[in-house]
Amino acid sequence: MLTLYDFTLSGNCYKVRLLLSFLDLAYEAIAIDLPARAQKSEQFLQINTLGQVPTLDDDNIVIRDSQAILVYLARRYGDESWLPNDAEGLALITQWLSNAANEIAHGPAAARAFYLMKRPVDIELATQRTHALLAAMDKHLQSRQWLELERPTIADVACFPYIALAHQGHIALQDYSHVAAWVARFKKLPRFIGMPGL
Repeated sequence: MLTLYDFTLSGNCYKVRLLLSFLDLAYEAIAIDLPARAQKSEQFLQINTLGQVPTLDDDNIVIRDSQAILVYLARRYGDESWLPNDAEGLALITQWLSNAANEIAHGPAAARAFYLMKRPVDIELATQRTHALLAAMDKHLQSRQWLELERPTIADVACFPYIALAHQGHIALQDYSHVAAWVARFKKLPRFIGMPGL
């Protein structure tokens, strides 16, 4: 049985919920109260020593980190359409997983955390990083429908949440038409699910 330790407003948890839906996998969601710091409780630290969500438990195989969970689910329950086996395809997808953990985390995710969750963030730097990222993504998406391989992959799943939620960080996508079109296409995928803010 799949168990997801989850927080509804987390974009990182949302990307895992998205892939679980795309793969049509049943799971139990256990809500972790982040504002109450339940993720740092002694009980939860026994599950994830870093005290973070999302965390996935698949019959006692425990995976932390949203990007790692996407890789696990795609490889174990999906097929090569979500995560290819060849070296080039795998590298192309992995570079976007890295972007999700770095540029997106320090750009649109940080800006959203500043405005929505009142976290201490250098908002000017986060906004600058977001616009630089969106400009690069917009150029990349001028000649393609999806981030890589001309089909939806876990690269798109990893990057979608905080880009689609950029407005919650007071950043509009209207100047990035190719990114906005990609977001619209993503929302039309079979078994797409939303979250608060979308």
